[in-house]
Amino acid sequence: MELTGSRVLVAGATGEIGSGLALELHRRDARVAVAGRDPDRLARVARECGGAPAFGIDAYRPDGCAAAVRDAARRWDGLDAVVVCVGVTAFGPASEMDDAVAEHLLCVNALAPMALLRAAAALVGRGGALAAVTGVVVDRPMPRMADYSAAKSALAAWLDALRRELRAAGVRVADVRLPHVATAFADRAVTGTPPRLPPGLELSDAVRTVTEALAHGDGVVRHPAGTPAARGDGTGR
Repeated sequence: MELTGSRVLVAGATGEIGSGLALELHRRDARVAVAGRDPDRLARVARECGGAPAFGIDAYRPDGCAAAVRDAARRWDGLDAVVVCVGVTAFGPASEMDDAVAEHLLCVNALAPMALLRAAAALVGRGGALAAVTGVVVDRPMPRMADYSAAKSALAAWLDALRRELRAAGVRVADVRLPHVATAFADRAVTGTPPRLPPGLELSDAVRTVTEALAHGDGVVRHPAGTPAARGDGTGR
Protein backbone atom coordinates (compact mmCIF):
# COMPACT_ATOMS: atom_id res chain seq x y z
CA MET A 1 0.00 0.00 0.00
CA GLU A 2 1.32 3.42 -0.91
CA LEU A 3 1.35 5.46 2.31
CA THR A 4 1.50 8.86 0.63
CA GLY A 5 -2.06 10.15 0.41
CA SER A 6 -3.50 7.09 2.16
CA ARG A 7 -6.25 7.52 4.75
CA VAL A 8 -5.14 5.88 7.99
CA LEU A 9 -6.70 5.67 11.44
CA VAL A 10 -4.20 5.07 14.27
CA ALA A 11 -5.98 3.75 17.37
CA GLY A 12 -3.96 3.99 20.55
CA ALA A 13 -2.34 7.21 19.38
CA THR A 14 -1.82 8.45 22.94
CA GLY A 15 0.82 5.79 23.69
CA GLU A 16 4.45 6.03 22.68
CA ILE A 17 4.22 3.62 19.75
CA GLY A 18 0.87 4.92 18.54
CA SER A 19 1.85 8.57 18.70
CA GLY A 20 5.20 7.85 17.06
CA LEU A 21 3.42 5.94 14.31
CA ALA A 22 0.89 8.73 13.72
CA LEU A 23 3.71 11.27 13.39
CA GLU A 24 5.68 9.02 11.05
CA LEU A 25 2.65 8.52 8.80
CA HIS A 26 2.03 12.28 8.83
CA ARG A 27 5.66 12.83 7.78
CA ARG A 28 5.07 10.40 4.92
CA ASP A 29 2.11 12.52 3.79
CA ALA A 30 -0.60 10.08 4.80
CA ARG A 31 -3.94 11.55 5.83
CA VAL A 32 -4.00 10.55 9.48
CA ALA A 33 -6.85 10.29 11.97
CA VAL A 34 -6.08 9.43 15.60
CA ALA A 35 -8.03 7.72 18.36
CA GLY A 36 -7.17 7.23 22.02
CA ARG A 37 -8.32 7.37 25.62
CA ASP A 38 -6.46 10.37 27.07
CA PRO A 39 -8.07 13.56 25.69
CA ASP A 40 -5.12 15.86 26.41
CA ARG A 41 -2.54 13.59 24.82
CA LEU A 42 -4.88 12.92 21.92
CA ALA A 43 -5.31 16.62 21.25
CA ARG A 44 -1.54 17.13 21.32
CA VAL A 45 -0.87 14.30 18.86
CA ALA A 46 -3.64 15.60 16.59
CA ARG A 47 -2.00 19.05 16.55
CA GLU A 48 1.42 17.58 15.83
CA CYS A 49 -0.13 15.70 12.90
CA GLY A 50 -1.32 18.93 11.31
CA GLY A 51 -4.74 19.07 12.94
CA ALA A 52 -5.65 15.43 12.37
CA PRO A 53 -9.22 14.36 13.20
CA ALA A 54 -9.28 12.92 16.72
CA PHE A 55 -11.72 10.51 18.33
CA GLY A 56 -11.96 9.40 21.96
CA ILE A 57 -12.32 5.67 22.58
CA ASP A 58 -13.03 3.58 25.69
CA ALA A 59 -12.02 -0.08 25.75
CA TYR A 60 -15.14 -0.92 27.75
CA ARG A 61 -17.35 0.47 24.98
CA PRO A 62 -16.91 -1.65 21.85
CA ASP A 63 -19.72 0.28 20.19
CA GLY A 64 -17.79 3.49 20.77
CA CYS A 65 -14.65 1.94 19.28
CA ALA A 66 -16.60 0.96 16.17
CA ALA A 67 -18.16 4.43 15.98
CA ALA A 68 -14.70 6.04 15.99
CA VAL A 69 -13.75 3.98 12.92
CA ARG A 70 -16.94 4.96 11.11
CA ASP A 71 -16.44 8.63 12.05
CA ALA A 72 -12.89 8.58 10.71
CA ALA A 73 -14.13 7.03 7.47
CA ARG A 74 -16.73 9.77 7.11
CA ARG A 75 -14.10 12.43 7.80
CA TRP A 76 -11.79 11.13 5.05
CA ASP A 77 -14.54 9.82 2.76
CA GLY A 78 -13.24 6.28 3.30
CA LEU A 79 -10.28 4.53 4.93
CA ASP A 80 -7.32 2.71 3.42
CA ALA A 81 -5.92 1.33 6.66
CA VAL A 82 -6.54 1.02 10.39
CA VAL A 83 -3.77 0.14 12.84
CA VAL A 84 -4.32 -0.61 16.53
CA CYS A 85 -1.57 0.07 19.09
CA VAL A 86 -3.60 -0.08 22.31
CA GLY A 87 -2.44 -2.15 25.26
CA VAL A 88 -1.97 -2.43 29.00
CA THR A 89 -0.17 -5.01 31.11
CA ALA A 90 -0.07 -6.37 34.67
CA PHE A 91 2.46 -8.41 36.60
CA GLY A 92 1.96 -11.16 39.15
CA PRO A 93 1.34 -14.90 39.54
CA ALA A 94 -1.61 -16.17 37.50
CA SER A 95 -3.08 -17.81 40.59
CA GLU A 96 -3.18 -14.47 42.41
CA MET A 97 -4.37 -12.14 39.64
CA ASP A 98 -7.55 -10.28 40.50
CA ASP A 99 -10.47 -11.19 38.24
CA ALA A 100 -11.25 -7.52 37.60
CA VAL A 101 -7.67 -6.94 36.40
CA ALA A 102 -7.88 -10.00 34.15
CA GLU A 103 -11.10 -8.65 32.66
CA HIS A 104 -9.48 -5.25 32.11
CA LEU A 105 -6.53 -6.80 30.30
CA LEU A 106 -8.83 -8.79 28.04
CA CYS A 107 -10.95 -5.73 27.21
CA VAL A 108 -8.02 -3.44 26.40
CA ASN A 109 -5.70 -5.94 24.70
CA ALA A 110 -8.23 -8.06 22.80
CA LEU A 111 -11.88 -7.01 22.78
CA ALA A 112 -11.32 -3.31 21.99
CA PRO A 113 -8.87 -4.02 19.14
CA MET A 114 -11.30 -6.60 17.76
CA ALA A 115 -14.14 -4.05 17.83
CA LEU A 116 -12.01 -1.47 16.04
CA LEU A 117 -10.83 -3.86 13.35
CA ARG A 118 -14.23 -5.52 12.95
CA ALA A 119 -15.69 -2.13 12.07
CA ALA A 120 -12.72 -1.40 9.81
CA ALA A 121 -13.09 -4.68 7.92
CA ALA A 122 -16.40 -3.45 6.51
CA LEU A 123 -14.90 -0.14 5.38
CA VAL A 124 -11.38 -0.80 4.09
CA GLY A 125 -11.40 -1.84 0.46
CA ARG A 126 -9.18 -3.89 -1.84
CA GLY A 127 -5.53 -2.96 -1.50
CA GLY A 128 -6.04 -1.70 2.05
CA ALA A 129 -4.60 -2.98 5.31
CA LEU A 130 -5.52 -3.72 8.90
CA ALA A 131 -2.86 -4.16 11.58
CA ALA A 132 -2.50 -4.56 15.32
CA VAL A 133 0.45 -4.74 17.70
CA THR A 134 0.39 -7.96 19.72
CA GLY A 135 3.83 -8.96 21.02
CA VAL A 136 6.27 -11.81 21.32
CA VAL A 137 4.28 -13.08 24.31
CA VAL A 138 2.11 -14.75 21.67
CA ASP A 139 5.09 -16.96 20.76
CA ARG A 140 6.32 -17.32 24.31
CA PRO A 141 3.78 -16.61 27.10
CA MET A 142 5.61 -15.19 30.09
CA PRO A 143 5.43 -16.20 33.77
CA ARG A 144 3.87 -13.48 35.93
CA MET A 145 2.26 -12.11 32.76
CA ALA A 146 -0.19 -14.93 32.07
CA ASP A 147 -3.31 -12.82 31.59
CA TYR A 148 -1.55 -10.29 29.38
CA SER A 149 -0.05 -13.12 27.34
CA ALA A 150 -3.46 -14.78 27.02
CA ALA A 151 -5.19 -11.57 25.90
CA LYS A 152 -2.57 -10.84 23.24
CA SER A 153 -2.73 -14.47 22.09
CA ALA A 154 -6.51 -14.21 21.74
CA LEU A 155 -6.08 -11.15 19.55
CA ALA A 156 -3.42 -12.91 17.46
CA ALA A 157 -5.73 -15.89 16.85
CA TRP A 158 -8.54 -13.54 15.82
CA LEU A 159 -6.23 -11.66 13.45
CA ASP A 160 -5.17 -14.90 11.78
CA ALA A 161 -8.78 -15.90 11.15
CA LEU A 162 -9.65 -12.39 9.92
CA ARG A 163 -6.68 -12.42 7.54
CA ARG A 164 -7.93 -15.61 5.90
CA GLU A 165 -11.48 -14.27 5.72
CA LEU A 166 -10.39 -11.06 3.99
CA ARG A 167 -7.88 -12.60 1.60
CA ALA A 168 -10.40 -12.81 -1.24
CA ALA A 169 -11.34 -9.16 -0.68
CA GLY A 170 -7.72 -8.09 -1.18
CA VAL A 171 -7.29 -6.66 2.32
CA ARG A 172 -4.06 -7.47 4.19
CA VAL A 173 -4.11 -8.18 7.93
CA ALA A 174 -0.85 -7.86 9.89
CA ASP A 175 -0.11 -9.17 13.39
CA VAL A 176 2.91 -7.12 14.52
CA ARG A 177 4.75 -9.04 17.24
CA LEU A 178 7.16 -6.56 18.75
CA PRO A 179 9.69 -7.48 21.44
CA HIS A 180 10.14 -5.38 24.55
CA VAL A 181 10.34 -1.72 23.48
CA ALA A 182 12.20 0.97 25.40
CA THR A 183 9.14 2.90 26.57
CA ALA A 184 7.44 3.43 29.94
CA PHE A 185 4.76 0.85 29.06
CA ALA A 186 5.76 -1.66 31.76
CA ASP A 187 5.90 1.09 34.38
CA ARG A 188 2.20 1.86 33.76
CA ALA A 189 1.06 -1.66 34.65
CA VAL A 190 -2.40 -2.01 36.15
CA THR A 191 -0.88 -3.94 39.03
CA GLY A 192 2.43 -5.50 40.02
CA THR A 193 6.05 -4.55 39.49
CA PRO A 194 7.81 -5.29 36.21
CA PRO A 195 10.75 -7.68 36.28
CA ARG A 196 14.23 -6.47 35.56
CA LEU A 197 14.12 -5.92 31.82
CA PRO A 198 16.89 -6.11 29.24
CA PRO A 199 17.53 -3.10 27.01
CA GLY A 200 14.46 -2.66 24.85
CA LEU A 201 14.04 -2.09 21.14
CA GLU A 202 14.40 1.59 20.28
CA LEU A 203 11.05 3.30 19.81
CA SER A 204 12.06 4.46 16.34
CA ASP A 205 12.74 0.84 15.32
CA ALA A 206 9.36 -0.24 16.68
CA VAL A 207 7.58 2.53 14.78
CA ARG A 208 9.46 1.62 11.61
CA THR A 209 8.42 -2.02 11.98
CA VAL A 210 4.74 -1.13 12.38
CA THR A 211 4.92 1.35 9.49
CA GLU A 212 6.40 -1.26 7.16
CA ALA A 213 3.82 -3.82 8.30
CA LEU A 214 1.10 -1.36 7.41
CA ALA A 215 2.62 -0.70 3.98
CA HIS A 216 3.59 -4.24 3.02
CA GLY A 217 2.93 -6.80 5.77
CA ASP A 218 0.49 -9.67 5.81
CA GLY A 219 0.23 -12.27 8.55
CA VAL A 220 2.79 -12.28 11.36
CA VAL A 221 5.36 -9.46 11.16
CA ARG A 222 8.37 -9.39 13.48
CA HIS A 223 11.35 -7.17 14.08
CA PRO A 224 14.51 -9.34 14.00
CA ALA A 225 14.88 -8.79 17.75
CA GLY A 226 11.44 -10.32 18.25
CA THR A 227 11.96 -13.62 16.47
CA PRO A 228 11.31 -16.74 18.59
CA ALA A 229 15.05 -17.39 18.71
CA ALA A 230 15.84 -13.93 20.03
CA ARG A 231 16.02 -13.26 23.74
CA GLY A 232 13.75 -10.79 25.53
CA ASP A 233 11.09 -10.36 28.16
CA GLY A 234 8.15 -10.52 25.77
CA THR A 235 6.16 -7.48 26.83
CA GLY A 236 5.87 -6.47 23.20
CA ARG A 237 5.34 -2.76 23.88
